[in-house]
Amino acid sequence: MNKVVIFGVGLIGGSFARALKQAGMVGSVVGMGRSGASLARAQELGIIDVVGSDMGQALQGADLVLLAAPVAQTEAILTALAPHLQAGTVVTDAGSTKSDVVAAAQRALGAKLAQFVPGHPIAGRETNGPDAAIADLYVGKKVVLTPLPENSVADVDKVADAWRACHAIIHRLSAEEHDKVFAAVSHLPHLLAYALVDDIANKPHADLLFQYAASGFRDFTRIAGSSPEMWRDISLANQTALLTELDAYLAQLTGLRARLAAGDGAALESIYSNAQRARHQWITAIETAEQPPAQDQAE
Repeated sequence: MNKVVIFGVGLIGGSFARALKQAGMVGSVVGMGRSGASLARAQELGIIDVVGSDMGQALQGADLVLLAAPVAQTEAILTALAPHLQAGTVVTDAGSTKSDVVAAAQRALGAKLAQFVPGHPIAGRETNGPDAAIADLYVGKKVVLTPLPENSVADVDKVADAWRACHAIIHRLSAEEHDKVFAAVSHLPHLLAYALVDDIANKPHADLLFQYAASGFRDFTRIAGSSPEMWRDISLANQTALLTELDAYLAQLTGLRARLAAGDGAALESIYSNAQRARHQWITAIETAEQPPAQDQAE
């Protein structure tokens, strides 16, 4: 690709740019975003080649556009770029929710909707900003594409090939399937981690508690170090599915509390054992699965 434009040059967008450059996949990367300081830092680090200030000029001759900004900004960005979107330019995103992103694209792009291929890289770190971007963030990681009926095969392939150049593994789901799956295995865990740390931080003896918090607490709450703005947007965007998962978890906690209050050790051990067994099976499957970067997989 001669030119890639990235909105949001932090961890996700910056790592995408670094990986494409390392693979020799792109000639020039243009960075766009709200923070002039972040854009300047990304250019200083060599993540982007040009800081874009004019939308029309930035999109001129672009092969691919990646939206790596918080999902709440998706519609505003797509609305701003729509008048300048040329034939042959494909737009994709890295948002952690998809149904709301698809709806935003339908409203913003109109007749140009076919040029938008929704996506979601399943990778991250607890740090943010251009300095957090690394070229190998996506190596061996899944990228879920949720193509639209309007998308051409060639445009979907262009997006998939860009992620494959980052050594990611391509999966495909519908937008609805995506949001239900990630409400359970991503969005709910983030909500729980934030809730636990916030609860402890608000206790009068928080300093004492944090003093003795060790590796178990650190591992459980690692994702609470992620961007609060981003996860606020994700939580609200996937509200329905997340509420369903949260209600199921609350029911589980209620059951656990009842068993604990009753002193039912056998029941507690049964739940713990089932969870341990399920987690071991999951880890074993991850470690033994063959995941060649160029192979598409379906979930």
